[in-house]
Amino acid sequence: MKGEVKGQAKAVLVLLGHRGVEVGEEDRERILGCGDPEVLDVWLKRALTARTAAEVFAPADGTGTAD
Repeated sequence: MKGEVKGQAKAVLVLLGHRGVEVGEEDRERILGCGDPEVLDVWLKRALTARTAAEVFAPADGTGTAD
């Protein structure tokens, strides 16, 4: 499971990079440090359309940043 989580985190970063979304060091560490596959799945889906890294972390209601 640990390898799968690491792969999900890398996929989020690759997708954002491929789409030209700049990911700062703090956000990169947050993504790589996340051990929750459900959260990473949400972030991966958001990374498909996000224009900024902040959009990946925004809560469903869009009021700020959260996991």
